[in-house]
Amino acid sequence: MTVTIDDIRAAQQRIAGQVDRTPVRHSRRLSQLTGAEIWIKFDNLHFTGSFKERGALNRLLQLTSDEKKRGVVAASAGNHAQALAYHGGRLGVPVTIVMPEGTPFVKVDGTRAHGANVVIHGLDFSASTEEAKRLQAEHGYVFVSAFDDEGIVAGQGVCGLEFVEDAPDLDALIIPIGGGGLIAGSAIAAKALKPDIKIFGVEAARYPSFTARRRGEPAKCSGQTIAEGIAIKAVGEIPFALADVLIDEVFVCEEADFEKGVALLATLEKTVAEGAGAGGLAAILANPERFKGMKVGIELTGGNIDARMLAVVLNREMVREKRLIVYRILGDDRPGMLSAMAAVIGGLGGNIIDVVHNRLALDVPAKGAEFDIMVETRDARHAEEIGAALKDQGYELRMG
Repeated sequence: MTVTIDDIRAAQQRIAGQVDRTPVRHSRRLSQLTGAEIWIKFDNLHFTGSFKERGALNRLLQLTSDEKKRGVVAASAGNHAQALAYHGGRLGVPVTIVMPEGTPFVKVDGTRAHGANVVIHGLDFSASTEEAKRLQAEHGYVFVSAFDDEGIVAGQGVCGLEFVEDAPDLDALIIPIGGGGLIAGSAIAAKALKPDIKIFGVEAARYPSFTARRRGEPAKCSGQTIAEGIAIKAVGEIPFALADVLIDEVFVCEEADFEKGVALLATLEKTVAEGAGAGGLAAILANPERFKGMKVGIELTGGNIDARMLAVVLNREMVREKRLIVYRILGDDRPGMLSAMAAVIGGLGGNIIDVVHNRLALDVPAKGAEFDIMVETRDARHAEEIGAALKDQGYELRMG
């Protein structure tokens, strides 16, 4: 099996006018921050919020009349599901989607809103795939893999084609890897247009399936990740065979890298990215020297993140930067104590967000109390300044 640049160009023509050509823009703020010249392809701006539309539509348009009547079934953590559901609805193709338990509500609701029949089954993508194939056998559906399919790979390759056409001076592309369909198609297209361009992948540390496959080792994949869109235990056979020879290096990033990427895209680029969508930026943040001075294109694969999770990530980033900090103070349980501590904090410009009293901790004197005071600060230096002032006033600071 193979996918060529001609297949990708054919897919581009096939889906033209039905899928948005998303913008590629230079990010001055992220370039200044990282030392690399960063260009972003905003695939979070697709109607369904992710890059998956190209592959899904290309595959649906290749179905026979009989297959369209029987309908399709797929396993997906959300983005492939929404893309199939939306374009299946447009084309009159019945769509059934099996989703793992714990799939973000925004993706489940989005898929149902497009008219698909959603089945929640299994703790992970592998279990959902087994159920989808059982339904295929029972009902005669056409199984449409999220990545292990030539039609899907060719459709996703349009992303790489557009990227290099719109930013021809790029030295490298960084593309998140789940099942491998996007990086396989994009690498084929990018290398065809610019043979010397480097292709880098990025995986979540808890799901390094492509990296393990390259090393000839079993993939050790488990646990929850904010990058659930690339939480795949086994990379696809077709994408791996196509992409392995084209990828220069794969970076494995920790959860904090993805979180920081999501936060920076929101605060500096004013755009919403899901965990996997921030993978390209995560790789640069974790390996700044590797990309310094390079012209790098990062594929922002999607923006389907729950509002609650986005809020959690932004708050966690404030904690990392010590712009949100908890001072734990041991003091006397007497009138005016809290007011005096608040005066120190407020006098230095700290904004008190929350206060918790603990009088029952056994390592606190019976006539004392432990105060957890959450404070918003300007930065880490400001947080240290407030902590030092509290100590200077004689307060026993247990944590800061």
